[in-house]
Amino acid sequence: MTMTRQRRTEETDPYCLPALEASALLFDAPWHRFGVLGDSLSAGTGDPSSGYASLGWPGRVADVLRRVHPELAYLNTAVNGATTPEAIEHQLDRILAFEPDLLHLPSGANDIIRRDPDYDRIEQTLRGLYRRAAGTGAQLLTFTLGKAYAVPVFPDWPERVRTLNGITRRLAAEHRALLVEMWDHPINDRDDLLSADRIHFSAAGQAVLATEVVKHLAHQLNRRVPA
Repeated sequence: MTMTRQRRTEETDPYCLPALEASALLFDAPWHRFGVLGDSLSAGTGDPSSGYASLGWPGRVADVLRRVHPELAYLNTAVNGATTPEAIEHQLDRILAFEPDLLHLPSGANDIIRRDPDYDRIEQTLRGLYRRAAGTGAQLLTFTLGKAYAVPVFPDWPERVRTLNGITRRLAAEHRALLVEMWDHPINDRDDLLSADRIHFSAAGQAVLATEVVKHLAHQLNRRVPA
């Protein structure tokens, strides 16, 4: 008798938390104003996945926080293709005026889509963003780029991402930002992780990333988080 392989869904995905469990982890979270700025990765852009809600990671995290605080204010200014300088110029003032107490910062993915990235300048620009964002007093949040993220036109792309992730780790440590490590996360090996463009996480990846964010927020609150 031939066994039919069961399709993975959001409910059966071992790297996803059920909505009620995610909310329980953040049951007394202090955050009432969630801000997001950056690029398409910050926006949660991605293709649908069968068996998963078509919602980006920021919207998912906002939904979890909204179950805790129904009055949650949420602002996402992220723009597809934005570099860090563009995010600073066109988004930062609006985010600062929003006065977030939880603020996601971009990982600089579009800053390295250049013939010869200037990593010193990239770090300097990101550091300026972190410094201004930290002035809000908000809990800062960011993530490293996953190794599945690829731009084949650049043969040295993995090294570019490793270098950029190193910058992100340094800045997160300096500013006590919550850092969600996605470079070595097991989902990088999934054949359905990326959208058709082979850059953005699909809805399945967005669901896992949202869970990782919730777990890190729970750690910040000294919660016991499921493995």
